[in-house]
Amino acid sequence: MKIIIAGAGAVGSHLAALLTKENHDIVLIDPDEQKMADAVEGMDLMTLNVSPTSISGLKEAGTPQADLFIAVTPSETKNLTCCMLANSLGAKKTVARIDNGEYLEPKNRDFFTSVGIGSLIYPEELAAQEIVDGVRRSWVRQWWEVHGGALMILGIKLREEATALYGQQLRQLCPPDSPYHIVAIKRDEETIIPGGLDELKLGDIAYFMTTKRFVPNIRQLVGKESYPDVKKVMIMGGGRIAVQTCHRLPDYMDVKLIEQDIDRCRKLTELLDNDNVLIINGDGRDTQLLQEEGIRQTQAFCALTPDTETNILACLAAKRMGVRKTVAMVENTDYITMAEKLDIGTIINKKAIAASHIYQMLLDADVASVKSLTIADADVAELDVAEGAMVTREPVMKLGLPKGITIGGIVRNGEGILVNGRTQIQAGDRVVVFSRTALFKQLDRYFKKPEGGLFSIFH
Repeated sequence: MKIIIAGAGAVGSHLAALLTKENHDIVLIDPDEQKMADAVEGMDLMTLNVSPTSISGLKEAGTPQADLFIAVTPSETKNLTCCMLANSLGAKKTVARIDNGEYLEPKNRDFFTSVGIGSLIYPEELAAQEIVDGVRRSWVRQWWEVHGGALMILGIKLREEATALYGQQLRQLCPPDSPYHIVAIKRDEETIIPGGLDELKLGDIAYFMTTKRFVPNIRQLVGKESYPDVKKVMIMGGGRIAVQTCHRLPDYMDVKLIEQDIDRCRKLTELLDNDNVLIINGDGRDTQLLQEEGIRQTQAFCALTPDTETNILACLAAKRMGVRKTVAMVENTDYITMAEKLDIGTIINKKAIAASHIYQMLLDADVASVKSLTIADADVAELDVAEGAMVTREPVMKLGLPKGITIGGIVRNGEGILVNGRTQIQAGDRVVVFSRTALFKQLDRYFKKPEGGLFSIFH
């Protein structure tokens, strides 16, 4: 498939990294030579320093032959314009990143289709939904539903209360008939795809694969039954993500939104005409203000300013004042590992979320199931098993999967099934696989479709 990506920023480069694993013919275009050089380091793809709104530049990039044209520059106007140009030049499908949620309303869909824009992506909305998912389940770091909830992946920080999990090898902790499997472990900066001899340690983030029925059992197992349901939320920063989050939080949650700019506060009172949202003009870093506004009675604190360092520090302060659930928007990817080490809580990077969402749109998969698992050097792949694929020839224990690759579960006829060594995978199954990034390409020989390539990737 020939794919052209306009914009070598964080979204474009992350998306290019995902797509290069699929051996697509990718062209990345951006007029900024330095940005391009930084974006493509270590990637095998073609680059072109041209403006995405230049017709001659688009032709030089091969737009008339493109199967997909994706515009993810920082400029909404530029994205819309170059998608319209790409469509007129012959690109089969176009996707534009936007900054205005109104464009997503159903009444506007026909208009954008008529001018050649096939799909719209609004990163702030996607990030907001991720935040709401995290706030609604205060005891879980990350929550991923596979195939409409047939299988669940729960990322959980292990603390002192999880005493039942320590001091045992995983083959004892998760025998073949166990209602859950531990499919990945994040330990400091290391990601472990565990085997039966590995053990869990205090402070790990453990990724459990299970079915919805056994989620309460896992909550009990990790000792988080006492975590309170979130009823009071405090948000620092009144940007677009904060507005989208307030619109999506359940009505039973009372929200206090702290914004430093008085003019923005006035605008927020118009945008958030909700009885359960209180707008406060002030500095969210002011601990006295936080205490006056009831931070100690608040169950969730979300730091959503544009400044990564401010968000991390604010979440640390909120935790010291007794808030169990904190969410930090971390735009600078260099800070993600540090934020994890500091035990910030849920980390939101809207650019990575947007790139994963666009990738799913490309593959016509279930977009609602996308999660950014924030695993630094591992991939989580959801694969359809082709007729005659190698994984169908032997039970899992005899497949000879390399160390660092594990099959967590399968969905068969809509039902989620956990995998053990005796499981026989069948053609038509949807399989969830965890793999170290360096080993990812080896999956192709086990799951390869007749036409080549894997079904979907989440990173």
